[in-house]
Amino acid sequence: MEPEQSAYRGMRPCRTMILVNPHSGRGQALQLFTGHIQAMLTEADVPYTLVITEHQNHARELVRNADLSQWDALVIMSGDGLLFEVINGLMEREDWQQAIKTPLGILPGGSGNALAASLHHYSQSPPAWNEELLLSCGFMLCKGLVGPLDLVSVHLASGQRFFSFLSLAWGFVADVDIESEKYRHVGAIRFLMGTLVRLASLRVYQGRLAYLPAKEEPKPQTENQRGSLNNHSLLPGLDQPVPDNWTVVNEEDFVLVLAIYQSHLAEDLWTVPGATADDGLIHLFYVTAGISRPALLRLFLAMEKGSHLACGCPHLAYEKVRAVRLEPTSQQGMITVDGEVVEYGPIQAQIHPGMANLIRG
Repeated sequence: MEPEQSAYRGMRPCRTMILVNPHSGRGQALQLFTGHIQAMLTEADVPYTLVITEHQNHARELVRNADLSQWDALVIMSGDGLLFEVINGLMEREDWQQAIKTPLGILPGGSGNALAASLHHYSQSPPAWNEELLLSCGFMLCKGLVGPLDLVSVHLASGQRFFSFLSLAWGFVADVDIESEKYRHVGAIRFLMGTLVRLASLRVYQGRLAYLPAKEEPKPQTENQRGSLNNHSLLPGLDQPVPDNWTVVNEEDFVLVLAIYQSHLAEDLWTVPGATADDGLIHLFYVTAGISRPALLRLFLAMEKGSHLACGCPHLAYEKVRAVRLEPTSQQGMITVDGEVVEYGPIQAQIHPGMANLIRG
């Protein structure tokens, strides 16, 4: 892990753009900011400008065209979807290699808050939820320590490419995430409600899964190598077979496939207890057909304490990988990236260690 640096270096005060989605979660993000974070930033002498997003992709468009020399940090007060917009807006710039190094911060204001929960976990603090998690992230923002954040490039059959900081999901997890949107007004419990509804009519999906195992520790990267996209050789064309050093999963009937690169999938789902923000790994989970509804429910209940891998479930597999390819053969289904629905069809992804910078404790 790289030593942390201050986001607020130099003689001038830090200038932070804080992007707030007023509709995220239960629609309380702006009230949470003014009620809990505003005074913290004032006390810590962190000057900021508040930007209220007005529509989908507003943040993406804004950071794509912004004069980033005016800002020392970009902070998101929302769920994970707004950070997805910001990262991809930065990567769409002509000066993306410099732009993506702008320190990014997260303040939980949505119903998922996976990155915020992961950040809190990385600080080795005891578990926290709701306002306590928000205060923890606010404290980290005031401290202004910066460390590297891995990103994952995701490639679709249409040729589209975008960048992800959290997860790629197919099957049960993607279904719950999207179908539970109708319960957004209840907050984080929406995922539990969605899980119970989806368990009642459990689906099985057909497809092919392959991955490049992480068999050895990644080589330390120089500062010049961090953030480069030169290791595209990890991914063949989607119309090409995977190389011989990839592993092809024999099973083709799945309940879920989840590739995740943070410790938490939600505030209360501790999915990868050993993960860090810059471990250079994609943590690949998949559950094969044949698992019972009670067994799947037990897995997700155990995930609240990070003990699901100790359940001994024969249908659950976990691999540490550098790249992954998924080719659904089921006609219907959903694939999500960082909780956002993407084009359904063949998809592949690879890790880019330390590509971005994250404000963390």
